[in-house]
Amino acid sequence: MDKPKIEKAIKMLLEAVGANLKVKDIAKTPKRVAAMYEEILAGQFKDASSELEVVLEQKHDEIILLKGIPLYSLCEHHLLPFLGRAHIAYIPDKRITGLSKIARVVDILARRLQVQERLTTEIASVIMKKLKPKGVMVVIEAEHLCMSMRGVKKPGTLTTTSVVRGVFRTNQKTRQEALSLMKP
Repeated sequence: MDKPKIEKAIKMLLEAVGANLKVKDIAKTPKRVAAMYEEILAGQFKDASSELEVVLEQKHDEIILLKGIPLYSLCEHHLLPFLGRAHIAYIPDKRITGLSKIARVVDILARRLQVQERLTTEIASVIMKKLKPKGVMVVIEAEHLCMSMRGVKKPGTLTTTSVVRGVFRTNQKTRQEALSLMKP
């Protein structure tokens, strides 16, 4: 990441909106923003699938669900955050992983310029490819600050996206079981 270039761009942005760069706290803003972008966009330099360590030969063949994984990302359309929670269910086919590994996948993929729809799909794809489960379901509920702060100005509105693969797509009962477990 080119932090000096980000600092220069933020300085230009602040000047363009009429900010006084001689004010002590504003003078340091370009450096702080560059450091922030380095942190919150760090996922673009990581391979999320490398987080999923596979533990083979487990006999568990029922739903494993991680519910309410906090996430935040930066909308690529307006550069404003969206914040929410991911619910991820999968049914292993001998391969399982540590629970924290799935949360790390969410974190890595969310730490990119992103849209919620693609984030939901990417999470499901990484899990399907690496663990080869019988099925995976990913549901994300998030508030987009580009909708809350600007445009229609509807704070508190949640956007829900889902991806269903494998048995969750083909078996209605299995899908309904996972959805009922995801409810608060």
